[in-house]
Amino acid sequence: MRIGKLLLMLTVLVAVPVFAQAPPAASAPPPTLAPAQLDQLVARIALYPDALVAQILAAATYPDQIPDAARWADQHHYLIGQALADAITADQLPWDPSVQALLPFPSVLEMMNSDMRWTTDVGNAFLAQQPDVMDAVQRERKKAYDYGYLRTNGQIVVSGGGPYITIMPVNPGFIVVPYYDPGIVFFAPRAGFVVGGAIRFGFGVSLGLFFRPWGWGPGFGRFDWGAHAVFVNNARWGRTWANRGVYAHPYPGVRRFAPGPRATEGHAVHERSERERSAAREGRRSEEEHRR
Repeated sequence: MRIGKLLLMLTVLVAVPVFAQAPPAASAPPPTLAPAQLDQLVARIALYPDALVAQILAAATYPDQIPDAARWADQHHYLIGQALADAITADQLPWDPSVQALLPFPSVLEMMNSDMRWTTDVGNAFLAQQPDVMDAVQRERKKAYDYGYLRTNGQIVVSGGGPYITIMPVNPGFIVVPYYDPGIVFFAPRAGFVVGGAIRFGFGVSLGLFFRPWGWGPGFGRFDWGAHAVFVNNARWGRTWANRGVYAHPYPGVRRFAPGPRATEGHAVHERSERERSAAREGRRSEEEHRR
């Protein structure tokens, strides 16, 4: 009798498929990070314009989609404006709109894809500790501001007069991607060091009105620092660790496509050259080489 029961139990165990596990939303939250850990985590993006920081934090909550998105952005980097927006829609891309919003920024997606540990960690921290992540961004900005590195210039407007430091583009349709060394700009400058050259603003992306459906535009991507609220596409970002399995942020102008076969591309694919990638990483403009 006991042998029969044992065989029955073994049969049931074998019959259960290996993927019959608790859904991701039921897993335990990540370990709580201390302020110093969060400061280090956000350092590489803390001095980006507010709207770009908001989009990166939102997209990082979908780390599994970043590698494919980075590859697509690299292959279609030569498309800009309306042509790029049309290609994103025509290709029926299955990624969350927050990830698609970064497709005009192949260098940003490359950064995220090249360090998936960081992308996953910052996404998890944003899901589990959103107010703490926002506070960390402000602490890092204050350091850079107090040491004289972060100032208004021809590309960005820095407001440092109140309790919170905001970074806005001079031209709302042109988002600059600054280049800086976190090992320099968050520490007191050594004697004789020229702080004005520590952050480079030579690389940016023109968005215009073409990417409004993905949340780009004046006021569409922003922070309410005092209320610890993040707005993407003019709606408060509400994805958390608890609801990440079902949450869908509102993007009325973006059609969502399920994973699977996509429509045949109607445009050419041209990956960036290593020279182009290096220029973007270092905050420099580069010529579109495939057009030569």
